[in-house]
Amino acid sequence: MMKAIVFDIGNVLIDWDPVPPFLDALGSEAAVRDFLARVDFNSRNLRADGGARFADLAAELPDPEDRALLGLYLSNFAVSLVRAVEGTWTLLGRLRDAGHPIHAITNWSAETWPAGVRAHPRLGEVFGTVIVSGEVGMLKPDPAIFRLFCARAGLAAQDCLFIDDKPENCAGAESIGMAAVHFTSPAALEADLQRHGLL
Repeated sequence: MMKAIVFDIGNVLIDWDPVPPFLDALGSEAAVRDFLARVDFNSRNLRADGGARFADLAAELPDPEDRALLGLYLSNFAVSLVRAVEGTWTLLGRLRDAGHPIHAITNWSAETWPAGVRAHPRLGEVFGTVIVSGEVGMLKPDPAIFRLFCARAGLAAQDCLFIDDKPENCAGAESIGMAAVHFTSPAALEADLQRHGLL
């Protein structure tokens, strides 16, 4: 029987957008998106989520202006967390009120996680066990990160329902025996939780 709920954070509990940290320097969303594409930001950010340091990622870039710009992401990170997804937070509160332990597994850089908690203090308050990928050197959807979570939380995989906005991460959780829900909206999540008998 499922007794623990395991949340992803980015774009489930907090909407994330890499554009705002660079807007002041580059002046327009179009210019930021050109820069993000030029430096292959998504793959570099994923490497940071896996434990790489942003200074090392910037040092790989041949252009000194691009190196300096990428450095802005770390110093301006908080503005990338554009808003809390309040509908999901409401569901999380209802789950806690119903007695379900609440945990998290997030692909998130170890360097930016403290800034995320400062910007959204609830992230530091509501979870029993939190696995931050950059701190452990593992990334979803690798089954190893889900196994690590179970070991740290003292839970069997079949005790857990995992919620994530990326289908491949849900598949990673399911590969070790967790149930998983692909998050698309708070309303759809509420229906899924009711279907699982959790609300």
